[in-house]
Amino acid sequence: MKKGLILLLSMVLAAGLLAACGSSEKTSKAASDKKVLVMGTSADYAPFEYIETEKSDEIIGFDVDLAKAITSKLGYKMEVKDMDFNGLVQALKSGQADFVLAGMTPTEKRKKNVDFSDIYYTAQFMIVSKKDSGISKLEDLKGKTVGVQLGSIQADKAKEINEELPIKIEDRNRIQDLIQEIKSGRFDAAIIEDTVAKGYFTKETELEGFTLNDDPEAGSAIAFPKDSDLTEKFNQELKKMKENGELDELIIKWFGDQQ
Repeated sequence: MKKGLILLLSMVLAAGLLAACGSSEKTSKAASDKKVLVMGTSADYAPFEYIETEKSDEIIGFDVDLAKAITSKLGYKMEVKDMDFNGLVQALKSGQADFVLAGMTPTEKRKKNVDFSDIYYTAQFMIVSKKDSGISKLEDLKGKTVGVQLGSIQADKAKEINEELPIKIEDRNRIQDLIQEIKSGRFDAAIIEDTVAKGYFTKETELEGFTLNDDPEAGSAIAFPKDSDLTEKFNQELKKMKENGELDELIIKWFGDQQ
């Protein structure tokens, strides 16, 4: 009897262990099936991506909404990581991010290191300065100190201008830094994307700017690691959003008062 009872208890215990193992395997499989994509960005580029520090520490903006829409349609969850703009391409190459949405232009130099989606938004360069600076046209920058964001196409534009018009180029990691340098008088002007600059004008009323209308529009695209299978998936959803009007709705939401 005693041996039979021990055998019975052993069988019950074994069955319980097997059930627990099965449950653990299911949990493990569910965890492995969970898909989370990391979006790299530089949250200093309102209204594309920024933080309303007086309200929360959440990164919001046009690019964030676009990324949420696309990843959701593809069945992914998303995590947003804030980085310096100059480090975003390296973040893709090192695996710290699955994709980058940061108002980034697909230049030939960048294409050597990462892949890009189709263009999702276009904008122009703007020269930003104080209202009393006397800078109202490109020629007025001669001999002036001009700020640009490190690693941006605006930095490339400044070098191009310097070939024809002598200027002193200074770079900073964040757009806010450029704005502060202008306000303090350390920079005479800065080259910033027009949509972003207009967003700052609503609060920084002592600043103004003019666009370089003779320049081709600089388009923004989503960046991916080389040969990522996400590129085509994102492109397909981006195309659908362009065709069904969802992209236009986001543009109106975030840029409607600045067009």
